[in-house]
Amino acid sequence: MQKTKLVAALLVTLGLLSACTQETQNQIGRSIQNWTGTNGVLEVYAGDKLAKRFLKVDKLTTASGTTSNSDRPFRFGYGVLDANLNGVADSNEKRVYFEISDYSTSYVFYENPN
Repeated sequence: MQKTKLVAALLVTLGLLSACTQETQNQIGRSIQNWTGTNGVLEVYAGDKLAKRFLKVDKLTTASGTTSNSDRPFRFGYGVLDANLNGVADSNEKRVYFEISDYSTSYVFYENPN
């Protein structure tokens, strides 16, 4: 009986998710990922050269206006600044807050495969 209820609940959830728009599904996926976190790497480029790298980034958050409730043109997060760009969080490298602009910054954010 318990299995039947679980299967029924799962089917209802899947049905509701399939009725959501793609954007709503993406928001649900991001909120789950934000909750679980990732071992992300953020690389910031100046032209074609790597300028900064942040390791162990949990998530990138889009800033929202406090009164307008609209998105602001930057993202922010916390990560270990890889000062020597060796791809390893060395003991002398600290966790820092960072912001990246949508206007002038080229960046790549990905889950660390290591």
